Amino acid sequence: MRKARLIYNPVSGKEIMRNNLADILDAIERAGYEASAFATTPEPDSAKNEATRAAKAGFDLVVAAGGDGTINEVVNGIAGLTDRPKMAIIPAGTTNDYARALKVPRNNVKAAAEVIQKQQTVKMDIGKAADTYFINIAAGGSLTELTYEVPSELKSIFGYLAYLAKGAEMLPRIKPTKMRLVYEGGEYEGNASMFFLGLTNSIGGFETIAPDAKLDDGKFSLIVVKTANLFEIVRLITLVLNGGKHVNDSKVLYIKTSFLDASLLDTDKKMMINLDGEYGGDAPMRFENLHQHIEFYANTDEINDDAILGPDDQKREAGIELVKEYEKIQDEDSEE
Repeated sequence: MRKARLIYNPVSGKEIMRNNLADILDAIERAGYEASAFATTPEPDSAKNEATRAAKAGFDLVVAAGGDGTINEVVNGIAGLTDRPKMAIIPAGTTNDYARALKVPRNNVKAAAEVIQKQQTVKMDIGKAADTYFINIAAGGSLTELTYEVPSELKSIFGYLAYLAKGAEMLPRIKPTKMRLVYEGGEYEGNASMFFLGLTNSIGGFETIAPDAKLDDGKFSLIVVKTANLFEIVRLITLVLNGGKHVNDSKVLYIKTSFLDASLLDTDKKMMINLDGEYGGDAPMRFENLHQHIEFYANTDEINDDAILGPDDQKREAGIELVKEYEKIQDEDSEE
């Protein structure tokens, strides 16, 4: 029988995981797995280390249960391995962006576990920044700094509303940063208050920041906010809330790219990089999209057709990969 390891945060969501553990394990076993559980501890990288151990021990499925931080940590535990198990998620945090993108129930942990029984999966793109992996966003610039200033207790109670409140407080302090951003097919050099790379269309509880993002096309949605003016930023936020119309604004650069090299023109300054809501190091930094890197259980019946590649798209992608591989072999032969 296939083996599954549930890695759960016992204190996430007012201990909702601990209180429903038996039902969750039963739901996983009904999907055809022999299930066991591991409760994370306060020690650094607890979930990450257990995910690595489970993958190397031959587990076929790793289930990450908790908030987006727990999911990120489990992904970091398996993304660097050659043989990677499938993943499933059971959201028990506040924002739960990844669950929203995969259409996994966010208010019922048992129903979330039962998604595995549908046997529907998506091979998800994963981001890599230096030696760290991310599943939803990477960002830099003064406009992103509010994520570091929201107290953890406010995040737990108010979710993304806490970010909005802190963002309103911080807006007058936003300053332009002179950036150099090199992406697929071009580059941007100049002032910006933020660059942002998105892997899904759900960011901070909103589904209109990267409105046409696909989960499995090998491309980031790159957004560069080219202004630090308070009134212009407020106007752009209004456009985000009004159906994602910010992507067509002259103060925004919005493109698709498989990589990004981000650096500062002023080397005396510092730009912190945000990876999935947490500090992930400083620029300069390179970001790569790992195409269809981890297979996740998802409720694909409810995912919009525009958010994942269809059969024809997948055939075209396979053809492109074959051409790239052929060209690589030709280059190696010519060098010899």
